[in-house]
Amino acid sequence: MAKFELKLPKMGESVAEATITTWLKEVGDTIEMDEAVLEIATDKVDSEVPSEVDGVLVEKFFDVDDVVQVGQVLAVIETDGEGASDNGSEVVTATVPESATVAAVEETVSVAKETAAPAVADFSSSERFYSPLVKNIAKEEGVSLEELEAVQGTGKEGRVTKNDILDYVKNRGSKSAPAAAPTVKPAAATPVKESPKAKPVAVPVSVNGEDEVIEMTRMGKLIAHHMVESVSTSAHVQSFVEVDVTNIWNWRNKHKKAFEAREGEKLTFTPIFMEAVAKALKDFPMMNIQVNGDTIVKKKNINLGMAAALPDGNLIVPVIKNADQLNLVGMAKAVNDLANRARNNQLKPDEIQGGTYTVTNVGTFGSVMGTPIINQPQVGILALGAIRKVPAVIETPEGDFIGIRMKMFLSHSYDHRVVNGALGGMFVKSVADYLEAWDSNREI
Repeated sequence: MAKFELKLPKMGESVAEATITTWLKEVGDTIEMDEAVLEIATDKVDSEVPSEVDGVLVEKFFDVDDVVQVGQVLAVIETDGEGASDNGSEVVTATVPESATVAAVEETVSVAKETAAPAVADFSSSERFYSPLVKNIAKEEGVSLEELEAVQGTGKEGRVTKNDILDYVKNRGSKSAPAAAPTVKPAAATPVKESPKAKPVAVPVSVNGEDEVIEMTRMGKLIAHHMVESVSTSAHVQSFVEVDVTNIWNWRNKHKKAFEAREGEKLTFTPIFMEAVAKALKDFPMMNIQVNGDTIVKKKNINLGMAAALPDGNLIVPVIKNADQLNLVGMAKAVNDLANRARNNQLKPDEIQGGTYTVTNVGTFGSVMGTPIINQPQVGILALGAIRKVPAVIETPEGDFIGIRMKMFLSHSYDHRVVNGALGGMFVKSVADYLEAWDSNREI
């Protein structure tokens, strides 16, 4: 019999580790090739780890909630021996010496710290390793670096695990009270920096016997943290434009059946809107930027993030890479593919990274307009409102008259640190102009 070592695969340039959330197979279970063995979670996305061979699961090296580094062996699968050598000996994947693994992990973590977003910057001065999950919990619960350094870790090599930090938060009670006093006073003098940290220890919520207490999901906690961080990082400003999309409405109704029959894809409004946004970003490249300290990074590629709703109510933002290079058919296929796999939790970590601008469709839920929060480190996000049938003034050479038109609002949130009102307004107006100039005779 041969043995195969199932390792945590590489999941993206910025992902160095993952947390095991569920084992889908137990020791003794039969596994088929490409069948999911376990589910993992990173700061980016939840995903499954499939088996590369047929066989039987004979050993597991980690439990649920354990943090695993990329490349570490998760489990051993015993195969039928097809991979055995001529002398019948077992084929076992070579194992990297532990010292080499530790060195590789420390190097990865070091690189990650240098390129990390502001979300984990508070802990960069520590020589002790903390997983992203532990850091997020510490931030949400207002645990300082000094407190975290004092937590006794029960993990490998004394690392602080999820349970360690949760136990500390639960039991610190009176210990944290004296330390909280000096933290609260500076908050009044520097509210911008301290207010996000002060929120987790805000006024307690009263709960009686009739109230239902619901634990936030892991993704829900991450989203909440990122939203608060974005508001405290960027100076949000909004511009609104009303758009007449009657030509688009009629054109889509005319071609959607033929498009689906030919391409095997549904033709929604989203790829049409994404095409217009990509064109506007080419016209206004200073909307396709990111802020890095006191410098601006002008992005070469136009990678459009597309907010997609998940079955549990949360949102995820898959990215359409090089969106300006796609025609309408290609855009429709990309939109449908990412949306479907997002709903089925099948996105890869790389597919939700690298976005340079984001579009969210609040009209899907009936909202006329919205003021979305910027997806860091981007500087802009566009909300698409619901398309409504409204009376409107129509200008003609013979004079003005009232007619029924299909209209919607575009709501543009942008970072006023680097995007002024003129640029923010002209960009969203450019998107509107592209939509209103839609050629009703255009072929698909």
